[in-house]
Amino acid sequence: MATKLAVIYYSTYGTNYQMAQIAAEAAKAAGAEVRLLKAAETAPAEVVAGQEAWKAQQDKMADVPTATAQDMEWADAYLISAPTRFGIMASQMRAFIDTLGGVWAKGGLANKAISAMTSAQNAHGGQETTLMSFYATAMHWGAIVVAPGYTDPVIFKTGGNPYGYSHKQGDEFTDDVKAAIGHQARRLVEVAGKIR
Repeated sequence: MATKLAVIYYSTYGTNYQMAQIAAEAAKAAGAEVRLLKAAETAPAEVVAGQEAWKAQQDKMADVPTATAQDMEWADAYLISAPTRFGIMASQMRAFIDTLGGVWAKGGLANKAISAMTSAQNAHGGQETTLMSFYATAMHWGAIVVAPGYTDPVIFKTGGNPYGYSHKQGDEFTDDVKAAIGHQARRLVEVAGKIR
């Protein structure tokens, strides 16, 4: 039976959307059943509409289903991708997490493998604190954190973040970047399969 993976992202301008797509493709290639899902936009519509690039990205992602608590119950594993905002995940992803109290209370998030990715405008924009603070949430759930660590040489080629892939805004999605994201997704699928 295939591991069921929910790849859940929030993306303002497309970086985490691209990261989530790369991860979803790698996980599918590794044999997982994947749902690519987005966290709902919580910013006022007039604010989004007032920024052309933000609005264009929202339109581009219109067909991607919005993540629900039911998706979290369905999945064996989660790969979360969201931008860094002042050293923590963007509020849109945190708002989604805040809807999961009922699933958490009945143990529906426990014993599931989880990994996370992030991005920021610059190399020292809080990526590591974002990932570590999210993993604290995962520990409250009883989820099992599956960070990439230094389990593949490509981690060193893409910034060396052992907590999860982190992308610098504006950098290209090179073959090494795709390989690092793919490695993290495949490792998550592999460990989730062992846990199941």
